[in-house]
Amino acid sequence: MGLSESDLFSVDNALEMILVFDRKGIISYANHVAKKKLGYDSDLHGVHIKEVFPNTFQMAEEGFATEYTFGNETQNLVAYRKNLTCFPVEAKIMDSVSHPGTYICMANDILEKEFLSREIEQVRQEAQQALKVKSEFVANVTHELRTPVNGILGNVKDLLDDVEGMDHRTVKSLRLIERCCGDMHKIINNILDFSKLEAGKFTLEPRSFHFRNMLDYVKSKHISKITEKGLGFFMTVSPQIPEYIIGDELRIGQILDNLLSNALKFTSVGKITLEVIRTAQVNDKVELFFIVSDSGIGIDKGDKDKLFQSFSQVDASISRKYGGTGLGLNICKQLVELMGGRIEVESEKNKGSTFSFSLWAGVSEEDKNAVAQLGEMPASLLHESSTEEEEKFENIRRYGTPENKENLKKNLSKLILCVEMENWEKAEMFMETIRHLTEEAPQEVKRVVLRLKMAIQKENYDKVTAGYAELSQML
Repeated sequence: MGLSESDLFSVDNALEMILVFDRKGIISYANHVAKKKLGYDSDLHGVHIKEVFPNTFQMAEEGFATEYTFGNETQNLVAYRKNLTCFPVEAKIMDSVSHPGTYICMANDILEKEFLSREIEQVRQEAQQALKVKSEFVANVTHELRTPVNGILGNVKDLLDDVEGMDHRTVKSLRLIERCCGDMHKIINNILDFSKLEAGKFTLEPRSFHFRNMLDYVKSKHISKITEKGLGFFMTVSPQIPEYIIGDELRIGQILDNLLSNALKFTSVGKITLEVIRTAQVNDKVELFFIVSDSGIGIDKGDKDKLFQSFSQVDASISRKYGGTGLGLNICKQLVELMGGRIEVESEKNKGSTFSFSLWAGVSEEDKNAVAQLGEMPASLLHESSTEEEEKFENIRRYGTPENKENLKKNLSKLILCVEMENWEKAEMFMETIRHLTEEAPQEVKRVVLRLKMAIQKENYDKVTAGYAELSQML
């Protein structure tokens, strides 16, 4: 074979099978791995290559016949052991450049690899089947849940249509049931969307719609609750965005609803803002960039990654205090990605959060040309209409500032009005705002605030009115 002793040693200790045979097909060399894998106690010297690869080589007058293409390309073959059992290999058989008429076969046993591949494929199919069963189960259960929830909600609405003659406690209980049914609907919808997204069965339904009308509708759903809580709300929309765009109006609105609901949920003092900017245009597509900011509780930088995970809250206290399934932001992330965009968050503990997301939407041929002519708008113009109003919220948190005192008086007035109407739930909401507004107050003020909060939680009218009078006098 012409190999030196050092070459033979290195070849003999190779991890792959190595066989050398001549034009007659007679094997002249087999390394240690080849002899072991093929079950030959003695050397394979003198054995015909047909004995090892009977499906690839046949006996012939000139030595052997084969349709195998010699070269560096790896091919899958079947190797036979001495006892006629077989196993799959990845092999390449080459002509020896230095020794014409000699062929070198290098082969790797892939029996274990094939076995593991089959196992992986089986596990993958089982996982897909399990996911399908889970998705069908979730879909069936959530649809079944809708029936009793709708039944309860329908009856409650009928009762609330005629509240005359009902005592206040009964009306309050009915309102609570109505709200709980609404919350259940939101949870059911979230679970349905999540299961569809996870199963890859979720499809967008793009169509042409009036973009600013959609934003006005989203705003109308949240503005009353935001202003009722004493928060400011500002919305600015770039004029570079066409009047009509082509996209899934329902899902864009769903993302905004979720982000605005979270902003409202986690903000007691300050403002919520929504900005929409056109950031790019490629042919008949525009990239829209949405920014939802709040001055709420914020989160630590280390907890940001948890926000977009399914069934995840930043910590357990968030879920206990504010509720929620932990699915909303995960659904938003997947919806945004389906629309070709991405979602990000910037936040600081006790300083608020800013969620931003982009998406690509289509525009008509007429709008495409009109939008291209508008060019980009200076960023400074985005805030022109609301800068003065926003500035007054900057000092709201600082106890003792005119803005702080004004907000405290407003929230105290709303709180005592809710107490007089025995609407303790809303009273608690205003009490939470008052607590945030007095975080930097002296200790004696904080003690009065704490006593007032406890009295409201216990629905003790006398102690609430006394606490209200004391706090009003101190302010």
